[in-house]
Amino acid sequence: MNLLGCSPQGLTDWCVARGEKPFRARQLLKWVHQRGTKDFAEMTDLAREFRAGLEQDAEVAPPAVLQDHVSADGTRKWLFDMGQGNAIETVFIPEVDRGTLCVSSQAGCTVACPFCSTGRQGFNRNLTTAEIVGQLWWARHELAQPVTNVVMMGMGEPLLNYDQLVPALQLMLHDDAYGLSRRRVTVSTSGVVPMMDRLARDCPVALAVSLHAPTDALRDVLVPLNKKYPLKVLMASIRNYLGAAPRDFITFEYVMLDGVNDSLDHARQLVKLVRAEEISCKFNLIPFNPFPNSGYRKSSWPRQRAFADFLTQEGYVTTIRKTRGDDIDAACGQLAGDIQDRTRITLRTK
Repeated sequence: MNLLGCSPQGLTDWCVARGEKPFRARQLLKWVHQRGTKDFAEMTDLAREFRAGLEQDAEVAPPAVLQDHVSADGTRKWLFDMGQGNAIETVFIPEVDRGTLCVSSQAGCTVACPFCSTGRQGFNRNLTTAEIVGQLWWARHELAQPVTNVVMMGMGEPLLNYDQLVPALQLMLHDDAYGLSRRRVTVSTSGVVPMMDRLARDCPVALAVSLHAPTDALRDVLVPLNKKYPLKVLMASIRNYLGAAPRDFITFEYVMLDGVNDSLDHARQLVKLVRAEEISCKFNLIPFNPFPNSGYRKSSWPRQRAFADFLTQEGYVTTIRKTRGDDIDAACGQLAGDIQDRTRITLRTK
């Protein structure tokens, strides 16, 4: 068993089933996640017999690093081996007051947003909890700067890997593992409504919704999942989530595509949408990051600025995301990994 993938409660149950006291699980969590120890022989406050059993029945096995790139702006990107010729990417974004890790949840993606490099490449499989947490484990023990924030905004749709995602979130939040605040762990979703509702009950953290369009007609094109969960349904789920969320707002992510969704008319429709649905929110405008044969162009700076200024004047906190790591294809929408099996699968939401 890979201990990186054990939730705090799961590890406690496993220890008790082996005849150990529950506090042994807390010791293991600290050794594995806080100290980054893979060798059970080094876990010196554990009984020798217990360590011998761990050597036999358990392991600490993070994913192997295939490539490690550092951008001119300090952004760092790892390519992790997922086996059978598949790989996923993880990005660390250093800033003066924080260090943000962008974590992947799937090898590929089923949602297939046309402006996203990950969505264009197809889908292989969901990542395990150990593979999700393993990305944070590597960053925590490889970097000189601490990871203060985790965003589930890497490859894949996190809420379509719900059963593996929630134990990973629990480890990120647990004081004996990574000890992150719920406000500093963000799940980004394209709008998987049933799983949003479950997350509000099971493990509410900060929520970001990839909106990208103010109308169903346009969002059907840019975010195909909208055909299953249209805006009216999505907004009702967001209102429900706000009742449990650690923040009193959610973030709408909005990629700026030249001539597609970036006019002042689109901005007006956006304000009309969130006001009608009474959604407490902020907007994060994302300049489109090009990739080969995308068919889209980045909105000009004047159009981005005009769009942002209109939303701000209407009373909404609005930021234009600074592009980071584009010289190593680490910017938002550019993560592609290496997916050999490009099979499409039916969206699973139950």
